[in-house]
Amino acid sequence: MIKTFTATCLTLASLFVVGQAHSQTFDAQRLDYTLAVGPWFTEYKTMSFFVLPSQEIDIHYDPDDDHETPPPIKTCSQAGCTDYPDGLWKFTAPNEPGLVSYRVQPKGKAEATLNIFVMYPAKDIKEGKLNGYRIGQYPDKPYKGLAIYNPPLGFVEVTKENENTFIAPHYQLKQFVSKQGGNYPRYVVLQTRMLRKLEFLTEEVNKKGIYCNGFHVMSGFRTPYYNKAINNKLWSRHQWGGAADIFVDENPKDGYMDDLNKDGKRDVNDAKVLASIVEKYFSDPDYKPFIGGMGIYKKNAAHGPFVHVDVRGFRARW
Repeated sequence: MIKTFTATCLTLASLFVVGQAHSQTFDAQRLDYTLAVGPWFTEYKTMSFFVLPSQEIDIHYDPDDDHETPPPIKTCSQAGCTDYPDGLWKFTAPNEPGLVSYRVQPKGKAEATLNIFVMYPAKDIKEGKLNGYRIGQYPDKPYKGLAIYNPPLGFVEVTKENENTFIAPHYQLKQFVSKQGGNYPRYVVLQTRMLRKLEFLTEEVNKKGIYCNGFHVMSGFRTPYYNKAINNKLWSRHQWGGAADIFVDENPKDGYMDDLNKDGKRDVNDAKVLASIVEKYFSDPDYKPFIGGMGIYKKNAAHGPFVHVDVRGFRARW
């Protein structure tokens, strides 16, 4: 069982209503700076990262200017606070899987929460199961030799105790668990870039006047076992924790895509509105880390319309 280490939206603009009035207000929860956490980044007040036991990573303020001197940083936990005058924190993950949560504050800046999930190594999978939970089998060879299709290195354990954890400002851990069911503990693969992409798109949808306090994630991670059970494509990016099937579900909140183009219907045209917002940013330099696949799906007997997004690193559309 997991241990919790508490170290403390058609592409025509006319399809959506810009400046649509709503009573709710959206808070992107952005920082005015970026933190580098190992090979990953965060510009949000809350973000999650995924490491293996005993893995070492550097954590520091990421300056906009190469000549800028990183400020000192302070990290805090229930056990107390530690100052790093040179602005560099060399973090070593615990030996055991679990969640390490820290508050980090560069001098003169707002505080950020870093949730660092220490994963169960993939080598712990025995006969397609991890602690009794079905994972299945990843393909023996990566698709077209691409490294992004190598088997994941580890898996995050999900329990009743930690499933409500906010892993990004507007998303919780439980939203990404495979739909296969089963007893706890369950396991997921997640990518920080995917969480950052969802937050970026959530903010942009709100800028278009469509209130969304976080997309409904219809499908996040899928184990190879479940992916095969539903006859999905062998190389579905969902199995690598870098994909999500999403829609806006706020008015009414009923598990179905909202009427985004205000034509009195809730259908694939609403998914096209959402997709048009995503497509707009393909050439934006700030969007480069989030480039990936996107698919528009119609409603059927099992689900309403939605949009698939992923972070495969190159453009794909269907």
